[in-house]
Amino acid sequence: MLKIENLEVVYQDVILVLRGISFEVNQGDIIALLGSNGSGKTTVLRSITGLLDVQNGDITKGKISFNNENISDMKASDIVDLGIAQVLEGRRIFSELTVEENLRLGGHTASRDIKENMVRVFDMFPLLGPRSKDVAGYLSGGEQQMLAIGRALMSNPKCLLLDEPSLGLAPKLVDQIKNFIVDINKQGVSVLLVEQNANMALSIANHGYIMETGNIVMDNTPEKLLKDEDVREFYLGLNAEGTKRKSFRDVKHYKRKKRWLS
Repeated sequence: MLKIENLEVVYQDVILVLRGISFEVNQGDIIALLGSNGSGKTTVLRSITGLLDVQNGDITKGKISFNNENISDMKASDIVDLGIAQVLEGRRIFSELTVEENLRLGGHTASRDIKENMVRVFDMFPLLGPRSKDVAGYLSGGEQQMLAIGRALMSNPKCLLLDEPSLGLAPKLVDQIKNFIVDINKQGVSVLLVEQNANMALSIANHGYIMETGNIVMDNTPEKLLKDEDVREFYLGLNAEGTKRKSFRDVKHYKRKKRWLS
């Protein structure tokens, strides 16, 4: 379905951000892409959806294909037409427009299905229906995240890219968003989930990749990643005995890089 091969991305002609990464998202998958801030996760999503030019970025090596079609040089609108939709980090809703207007904008590439898709979104996110005429900027953080996901679904995607959907949300809302992602996947939509919340992502993914400094340094099943000493220490905040470490400063950063990149 979605295949990334030896992808290299450079910003502003000099800053090498992605260093030859490769992975796949197959039909029905939920793939977790984990890593700390600055590891290159968001750049991966921008590369897939044709949004690199926002940051003056270029694909300098490698290939991105969707259903065996090369999309590396496609315009963002054409990529949406093919069936790829992205939920941006920080929700990025149109705060001065109503909930319904936000959804209609998300469905502009599937205009014939707008009414049907809006019913689908309101069925999936019951809190949004009664607020369809409300200005989106007055929604709570959780409701705005629901709206952002719903807006992406309005284009009838085959593959949904989610960038930090749990960011800034209370634990109860994180669980709700997690369940929504599972429900969306059950409807036949493949998911690429970018997260720092490893616990949440790996609890629903069928495979996970971990990024550091533009490289994929580890990949495995969620079960094996959750048992890995490095993952437990650096992403779950647990030491080898399963107890929480005192602080992130207790761990030497160079030790991690040496262990993973050697």
